[in-house]
Amino acid sequence: MTGETEVSNTEDVYILAIESSCDETAAAVVKNGREVLSNVISSQIDLHKLYGGVVPEIASRKHIERINQVIEEALAVAKMSLDDMNAIAVTYGPGLVGALLVGVAEAKAISYAKNLPLVGVHHIEGHISANYIENKDLEPPFICLVVSGGHTHLVRVRDYGEYEILGRTRDDAAGEAFDKVARAIGLGYPGGPKIDSLAKKGNPDAIVFPKAKVADAPFDFSFSGLKSAVLNYLNGCKMKGEPIVEADVAASFQKAVVDVLIEHAMLAVRESGLDKFALAGGVASNSALRAAAEAACKDNGIHFYHPSPILCTDNAAMIGAAAYYDYIRGVRHGFDLNAVPALKLGER
Repeated sequence: MTGETEVSNTEDVYILAIESSCDETAAAVVKNGREVLSNVISSQIDLHKLYGGVVPEIASRKHIERINQVIEEALAVAKMSLDDMNAIAVTYGPGLVGALLVGVAEAKAISYAKNLPLVGVHHIEGHISANYIENKDLEPPFICLVVSGGHTHLVRVRDYGEYEILGRTRDDAAGEAFDKVARAIGLGYPGGPKIDSLAKKGNPDAIVFPKAKVADAPFDFSFSGLKSAVLNYLNGCKMKGEPIVEADVAASFQKAVVDVLIEHAMLAVRESGLDKFALAGGVASNSALRAAAEAACKDNGIHFYHPSPILCTDNAAMIGAAAYYDYIRGVRHGFDLNAVPALKLGER
C-alpha cells in the first residue's frame, strides 16, 4: 500500500467497486460512500446447488466469464463511464483465493488503463459498511454483529476503517452451521434461507439444543457443539424409529443460534457504553435474528440498524461504501495488491 494523503471531500466522489470473494460476481457505482447508483450481482447459487456448496474452481471460472459484463452493466445502469470514476475499489480478502484473484486482476487492469487510484477493501469491512448506505444517520462508534457463511464477529466500530474485534467464533461460523444443519435435514443449499423459511412453520421450543458459552471469552461463539447436537438428535430419532418434525428441528436450532448471538451482542453493547447496534453479513437477513435484535434493542433503549436483504448478501455496493472512507483518507494500493484469502479485519 502506498502512503496515505487525505483528500478533500467537498467534491462528489464516484467509485466503481468490484466484489468476487465467493460465488457472486458483482459491480457497483457508489457516490460519496452512501448513494448507490447501480448494484449488479450475478449469482452462481443455482450452479453450486448441484454440488451442495460452493466449488472454488467453478466459482473462479464463472467470475472470469461474467466480470466484464457485470461491470459494463453497472456503469450502464449508473449512466456513467470509467472516465467519470474517481477510483476503483475491489475486495482482496478474505475469501476464496481463485475467486478473489479474478476481481483483483480486473481492478488492477482498469486502474492501470485509466490511471485511476486503486483501493483494496476487506470483505467484512464491506459488510459492516453496508449499514451506511440505508442508514444515512449512522456514524461510528457502534457495535456490529457480523454473521455470514464464513464469519461470525462481534466488532466495535471505533471509526471509519478502525475496528476492534470483541469476539469471534471458535469453530463453525453461524452461516456454516445453518448450511450443515440444512443439509442434515435434507433441505439442500443454501441452508440459511431454507432453515429460516421452514422454521416459521415449527415450534422453537419443541427441542432444547445447547447454547455454548466460552468460559474465558464472554463475547466469543461456538456452534460446532450445537451442530453436533442437532445431528445426534436426528440420528437418535432414526435409530429409535421416532418421527422427525423437520420444522421443529429447524425452529429449535435457529432459536439456539439467535439466542446466543443476541445475548453476546447485547452484553457487548452494554459494556461498551454505546447506544447503537448494527447487523451485517448474509445471516443478517434472517428474519428471526432481525426480530430478536429489534426486540432486544427496543427493550434496552438501543438504536438498531441493519441493511436490506440485498445488501446483506455479497455485493459490490458495500465495497464501494467502505472504499469511500478509505479513499478520502488517502488510502491507495499499488499494482502489487494481491488476494489474501485469510485477511484479518483491520489488516492493511
